Parts: sequence; structure tokens; C-alpha cells
Amino acid sequence: MRFLWMGLLSLLGLLWAGEPASVIFLHPDGTGLGHWHAGRLMEVGPDGQLNWDKLERAAVYRAHQKFWLSTTSHAGATVHAYGKKVHHDSFGMDRDQPLTSASGSKLSIMQEAIAKGIPSGIVNSGHIGEPGTAVFLASSESRKDVPGIAVKVLESGADVIFCGGEIYLLPKGVMGVHGKKGLREDGRNLLKEAEKRGYTIIYTREELMKLDPKVEKVIGIFAAKHTFNDASEEKLLKSGTPWFDPEAPTIGEMTAKAIEILSQDPDQPFFLVSEEEATDNFSNKMNAGGMIEAVRRSDRAIGAALGFMEANPERKVLLLLAADSDAGNPSVWAPRDLPADTLVQKTTKSGAAIDGVDGADSLPYVSVPDANGKAHAFGIVWPFHFDSQGSVVAKAHGYASDRLPVDLDNTGIYTLIRSVLFGE
Repeated sequence: MRFLWMGLLSLLGLLWAGEPASVIFLHPDGTGLGHWHAGRLMEVGPDGQLNWDKLERAAVYRAHQKFWLSTTSHAGATVHAYGKKVHHDSFGMDRDQPLTSASGSKLSIMQEAIAKGIPSGIVNSGHIGEPGTAVFLASSESRKDVPGIAVKVLESGADVIFCGGEIYLLPKGVMGVHGKKGLREDGRNLLKEAEKRGYTIIYTREELMKLDPKVEKVIGIFAAKHTFNDASEEKLLKSGTPWFDPEAPTIGEMTAKAIEILSQDPDQPFFLVSEEEATDNFSNKMNAGGMIEAVRRSDRAIGAALGFMEANPERKVLLLLAADSDAGNPSVWAPRDLPADTLVQKTTKSGAAIDGVDGADSLPYVSVPDANGKAHAFGIVWPFHFDSQGSVVAKAHGYASDRLPVDLDNTGIYTLIRSVLFGE
């Protein structure tokens, strides 16, 4: 009888666990509701729907960290990759202590996936050491040690690595493809080392578009540092510098190609983590125009994932989306009948800064028309520039999206990814 019960319990466990399935985790860094509202106005208008709006499930996201009501980008990435709240200055560790994940593993969720042979990759519009993706592949006592983090990312065994940061991969003084000299003090050329390990290396949007999706392992380095220029509107206007490098691929283009590569085997689940870093960085500079453009680009990355899911309905794929904090906590400022040809005021009555299209003291933004054909003038209000709890909303779509609770602690991102990717 004892063995019969053990057999029944084992069978129940298998039925409960389910079958491993693919996970696409999109991380538009630093985005709260204010970011998405502003992006919607400029992309589809107040009555339109972003791809973000179309996702099936939504949850209020709790951003607090260990001993702190808010978080940092590297601590936020750590809680996503390991399922544990940590000290605010943590990069795949708990401050300077090794971290055991919520499942009892010494590895991040992506390191476990790679060890199990699951095709895995990261995409980032920022440099290779940006924590939203890098923490899934590397641990460090300091997020400032980008050259050291870069070694671990490139030696992680990930199948796809798309990002910027060429200067951190080349020996000091060696000129890179993107026109900047390397910063590495150890004399190592990490890209040449990666080529010897079987990686294909690409550098441009054109190379990305032409890339054979059957490539076994690929590294795309699309900028000397970031693929965007994170400074205030006023500073960028003065120097004539664009928000984004027009020669670099967008987060949507990189995400689409990464999915295409990782999904080659229809019988094998895959795991992708993709981060638009510019949503956070422009918000931290209180650059409303750059922030809105980054939100629009993030939404097109969601569209790329949805397009894959719609074209492959037989594939079990969970699309999961979450920021880890609300950068700058921006709000749409829209007094009734705001004239579109009049400069916006510099601050609200409470003293919060207001941005128009060219920053302070400039014309307002004008939305895509609403359902009645009326376009609306508005500004963006910034109460501050740093990351906060704010109003972060996590979303899920597709396979197992009903597992997303309406009230989600940040540790729940790890739990949900694990339950789907490993069938636990």
C-alpha cells in the first residue's frame, strides 16, 4: 500500500508540474503607468491601444527591496534572476555575499536554463554590463566593474547576446568598430576569444537583419557604449546629438531576431530576457522626449514577441513584462484647452518641473488624435529624477499567463519564470 501511495504521489507531482515551456521576459527598465500613458498618447492617441495594452493579465508590482522601500537596477535584476530580496547595492549577490536562489540553487534562473541545455539569450539597448540582463549571466561585488562583468557574460554559454559596450571588450587603446578605443586593462580581446569558442560576431543593424537564424551562437555588439545618448533635451539639442544612434538596431529588431534564433527547434523551449535600458536612463535625466521614444520602442518589442506568438499558436510561450521601479515617476500634464502654440510653463504650482518637446520652456507635445479626431496638447511633469516604487505594473500574455497574481511581489517574477520554463 505504501508503494502504491508513493506512486500516486509521484504521478500527481508530474501532473502538477506540467510541461516546460518558453519564456520571453521583457524588461522596459524604469517604466511605471505614467511612462505608458505618455507613450500611448504619442503612438496611438488616448483612445488607441499599445501592444502593452493588449497583454492579457496585469498585476500591481511591489518594488521594495531588503531593508529599503525602493530598489536599484542591479538589486532589481538580482531579485528577478534569483527570487530573493537583497541589499540595494547587489549584482547577482547579496551585497558582497554569494547568493542562493529561492529554489536553493547557486545559479541564476538563466544559468540553470543554460546548464539544462535550454536555448537562452539576452538583449539590451544599453551596454553589456547593464544589470537588467547581465545579472542573469554574471555576479559581481560591484556593478561598476563592467570589464569583469563582461568576461562573465561572454563566457556564460548564452546562445544570443545582443547589446552595446564594445569599449569594455577590447584592450586599452585598441580602436573598435564603433570608433572608440577599448578600456580593458588586462589586454584581453573578449570578442576574438568568443570567436574561438564558436561565436559569430556582428556589429551593425544590416548584419543583424541578414543574420541566418540557424546560427548556433551569436554576439551582436551594436555600440561603443549604449545605443542611445542619455542626457537632457537641452544638452542634446545644443550638441545636435540624437536620442538614439540611427545606425544601431532598435530593441524591437534585436528582440525579433533573438526570438527567431532561439526558437529554431519547435520541440525545445527557449528563454529570452530583453531590456530597453533607455526608458530608465532618459527618465533619470528627466528627458521626456527620449523617454517617450524609448517607451514606443519598448512597445514595438512587445509587438515583436506577440507577432511570434500569433504566428506560432502551437508553441507554448509565456510573454512576461515588468520593470523593477518607476524612474522619475512622470505624469502627463494636460490643462483643459492647453494651446499647442504656446510655451509650457516651467513648473507646476507645487514646483514640479514640466517638459515640452524640447525640454523646459518649449512647445507642448501634441497627441495622435482621439476617437473624435481631436489632438491634445500636453507636457510631462517630473517630480524627481531617481527611481522609486511608483506605479509599476507587471503583465503576462499567452501560455500560463493566468498564473500572474493581481498582487505581485518582485520575487514573483522568478517564481513565475521558473514554473513555466522548468515545468515546476
